[in-house]
Amino acid sequence: QVPLVESGGGLVQAGGSLRLSCATSGSIFSLYHMGWYRQAPGKQRELVARITSGGVTNYADSVKGRFTISRDNAKNTVYLQMNSLKLEDTAVYYCNAVVSINAKEFWGKGTLVTVSS
Repeated sequence: QVPLVESGGGLVQAGGSLRLSCATSGSIFSLYHMGWYRQAPGKQRELVARITSGGVTNYADSVKGRFTISRDNAKNTVYLQMNSLKLEDTAVYYCNAVVSINAKEFWGKGTLVTVSS
C-alpha cells in the first residue's frame, strides 16, 4: 500500500491561487507516475494533470496555462500549483500514484477546493 496524503485545499476567490501537495512515504517515489484528478459534484472524476517518473507532464485542456504539476523526489511529494482559479475548478482533488514497474495504482482521500465568486 502506498499512503498518499493531500493538503492545501480550501476556499479561494475566483482569480486566486492555491497549491496542493501530496506526500507519500517509501523509497521508490521516483518510480511513481503521479497525477491529480478532480471530481465535481454530480460529475465523473477527471484527470487534471500528470507527471511521469521521468518528469514528463500533461494537462487537461481546461487547466493548461493555469495549473502546473511538479514533483520533488527528495521530499516524496507532488505539487499542483493552481492559478487564475475559476468557479468551475471547484471539486475534490485526488492524488494518484501508479508504480511504473508494476502498474499498481493508489489514491489519496482527496482535498476540497472551493472557488467562490
